[in-house]
Amino acid sequence: MSHHDHSSAWFLAQIKPNGLALATRNLARQGFGTFLPLQEQTRRIRGTFVKQTRPLFPGYLFVALDMALGKWNAVNSTYGVSRLVCFGKEPAPVPRNLIVELMRRCDAEGRLVSSDMFKPGDTVAVSQGPFVDFVAKVEGVSPDRRIWVLMELMGAQTRVAIPAAQLRAI
Repeated sequence: MSHHDHSSAWFLAQIKPNGLALATRNLARQGFGTFLPLQEQTRRIRGTFVKQTRPLFPGYLFVALDMALGKWNAVNSTYGVSRLVCFGKEPAPVPRNLIVELMRRCDAEGRLVSSDMFKPGDTVAVSQGPFVDFVAKVEGVSPDRRIWVLMELMGAQTRVAIPAAQLRAI
């Protein structure tokens, strides 16, 4: 993750297969800020559980650039970059609050920090959404901060993923 100036907007660049390191290095060399949110995942490889750090959005990298300077074509021609994601003829900026929130939830290396607000076994109430006022028991917390809860629905225990922001401790 590299720094950027505040007049820049963030855009999403599609990266060529296996081109992440090359794209990141070449974008930095041209003065573009980059941000790659990562998450830790546990995967089963040949019968063993292995922890890996992987991109939250595989194949994509956020790039900061000042559209007033009109340099976005330089990003498209950067080694390792396939193209900037466009809607119409120009690249579409990613909403600033989305980037700010993602950065806030990441450590200095860009890894998502899991929520320690809720722990398995906690009793919670749903504060918004279709399950508002339901009481549930926390089963687990995923790296993207969704909380897996068990709640009673139509006479059966049902496992549901709910964003942490929609839960409150009771």
